[in-house]
Amino acid sequence: MDSALTDPHNGSAEGAGPTNGTTRPPSTPEGIALAYGSLLLMALLPIFFGALRSVRCARGKKELLAEEVAGRKEASKVVAVKTAMEAEDWCGDLVQEMHRPLCLNASDMPETITSRDAARFPIIASCTLLGLYLFFKKGETSLQKGSGDSGFLVATGNPDILFLFVSLPQIFSQEYINLLLSMYFFVLGILALSHTIRGAEHQDVVSQQETVTFSPFMNRFFPANFPNRQYQLLFTQGSGENKEEIINYEFDTKDLVCLGLSSIVGVWYLLRKHWIANNLFGLAFSLNGVELLHLNNVSTGCILLGGLFIYDVFWVFGTNVMVTVAKSFEAPIKLVFPQDLLEKGLEADNFAMLGLGDIVIPGIFIALLLRFDISLKKNTHTYFYTSFAAYIFGLGLTIFIMHIFKHAQPALLYLVPACIGFPILVALAKGEVTEMFSYEESNPKDPAAVTESKEGTEASASKGLEKKEK
Repeated sequence: MDSALTDPHNGSAEGAGPTNGTTRPPSTPEGIALAYGSLLLMALLPIFFGALRSVRCARGKKELLAEEVAGRKEASKVVAVKTAMEAEDWCGDLVQEMHRPLCLNASDMPETITSRDAARFPIIASCTLLGLYLFFKKGETSLQKGSGDSGFLVATGNPDILFLFVSLPQIFSQEYINLLLSMYFFVLGILALSHTIRGAEHQDVVSQQETVTFSPFMNRFFPANFPNRQYQLLFTQGSGENKEEIINYEFDTKDLVCLGLSSIVGVWYLLRKHWIANNLFGLAFSLNGVELLHLNNVSTGCILLGGLFIYDVFWVFGTNVMVTVAKSFEAPIKLVFPQDLLEKGLEADNFAMLGLGDIVIPGIFIALLLRFDISLKKNTHTYFYTSFAAYIFGLGLTIFIMHIFKHAQPALLYLVPACIGFPILVALAKGEVTEMFSYEESNPKDPAAVTESKEGTEASASKGLEKKEK
């Protein structure tokens, strides 16, 4: 996970630089301002639109759940015409029926992050980052062989930090690793960009028909009389009563057009690694992340941001790991913008970069506060606008500090206190701290939520039986 904001000044290596030993000319103030401003704008776009789409995504999930509950409530009216003993047996069956899993497509449901997930995420991210570093650092890391040819090696990439790892034969070079990762992100990028262009999918709870809201650009792109045909990709396993669906995906001609346009960008990125293609994929990843990753409550968001605050500070200030991986990792996991664009045009190569983690992680917290605003039903988006302004302030402060000290900065060092502190101060001023921290988003896939719901249903059924006996 790349989370550092870096700024190559006056010939420091970044991206595809000169290979003849010469240094780059100093970046002009205008070029630096343009690069910083563009990175800030590109960071804000997926957060803003991803937060709005997350509301529609959460609303669609609630509508489906509400429809399921409404159907079961209708069935519960039968209890009124049964005897007490029959009702008791029937209610037992009803309780079991209410906790059968909903028949929803997992790909259309947002992924809910719990407090346990949030606590483990910095550890998993650190292991991944260190693994990538050990691959990319060969040639720059001085290795001291221990006892035996297959013993332990000590890597001293940073004079203050020592890493121990098992000596393995050098099977894969950096070029092959980047090629493998490029192919992987080529596929993911096409799917993410296609989903971004395609728009949000909704299901009408009355007609049960799925509709797609395309972006304004795509609405203008497709004429009113566009021949749109429906298709279905179905893979099953077994036969007869044992037949099981493996893949059941419905799509139409417009989906294929979106996929084709995204594939053109993917081929462009794969062949040229151009920074514009990189940014298109990066923006698509960021927007989809903010839209589909949902925190279940504010406390979980504080745990996640707090853990990644420590993660970011340690790997940027304590070691050279984060910056090394950011410069070596050829994948669209960062937004880049050239500081020499005014001098070299689209072939510029002196890049400032911003990791997608600095967009998605605060972005999902800001999206949560937008959904909290809507839950208050006050027709105001106070906490969303506050956290959005806090993000602008935090990222602007990061850029300022980086420009003054000429050193890569852990952006979450400034973003986390701003994005958490500002909304909490507003909640204290409005006397809504309790409401903020008690706001909870249900997760139908969470066993704890299912157990809670089951206990509540059983209690309601018992009360109903007691009334009938009286």
